[in-house]
Amino acid sequence: MLRDVICQIPGFGTWPCDEINYIWRHGNITEPTDEYDTALATAAVKDYVRDQFRRLASKQGLNIVVEKTCANSLRVPFVDQVIPNAKYVFIYRDGFDVVDSALNRWKANIDLAYLMRKARYVPISDLPFYASRYFLNRIYRFFSREQRLAFWGPQFHGMYQALDDLSLGEVCALQWQRCVELSSSALDALPKGRVASVRYEDFVNQPLESLNGILDDLDFNVDQDKLKLAVRNVSLNSVGKGRANLSPELEGKIRSLVGETLSKFGYE
Repeated sequence: MLRDVICQIPGFGTWPCDEINYIWRHGNITEPTDEYDTALATAAVKDYVRDQFRRLASKQGLNIVVEKTCANSLRVPFVDQVIPNAKYVFIYRDGFDVVDSALNRWKANIDLAYLMRKARYVPISDLPFYASRYFLNRIYRFFSREQRLAFWGPQFHGMYQALDDLSLGEVCALQWQRCVELSSSALDALPKGRVASVRYEDFVNQPLESLNGILDDLDFNVDQDKLKLAVRNVSLNSVGKGRANLSPELEGKIRSLVGETLSKFGYE
């Protein structure tokens, strides 16, 4: 949502698909998780990813390339090595709402149109690897008692063991926790002017004010009329869905697992 809003500002744009993890993982596709160490940002990896950004900017005539790949929240120092002086927007949300949304994605049916948009950005040399992973992931879902994928979303250290030991809802909570904890810690170390933080619930309640705050923090000056157009479709509809939909039993388990992180970010 936030990415789409920002990309409505003239001169800002992104890829015509939701994420480009295929591009970020090129050169490191056999890594078992998305928690990349900075040592994995080799010269070849840097050259490849930077070239993809330059190509998109040239093709679309962009001044600013906006990129939202959720897995990057697990590897901010790696990203910062690959794209030095990048600016970051850290948007955080109630963990209960995130778990509810993630549960749906773990169990979602195939969306061929979406898959094809993403597949266009798979490096040719990596196609056999991802084709086999995709096939195995779907086979797993077919036979799974939970009707879930074998993997989905940012893959953190210990995720596969957690899938064996815990319920899917609990794994989603750990996924959320690991992402917000690692990203917030890494972003705190970056200089002022390169990071803006916004609470999801604040953004959807006051989108224009929040967007102005983000752009001010990142030293972007944008005409107010253009910002009003950009936020006109922001909706409150997803706020509180997790707390309404999740069972009391699962809510209790989530609190016991990630309660400290919920409190840290203001979600009691």
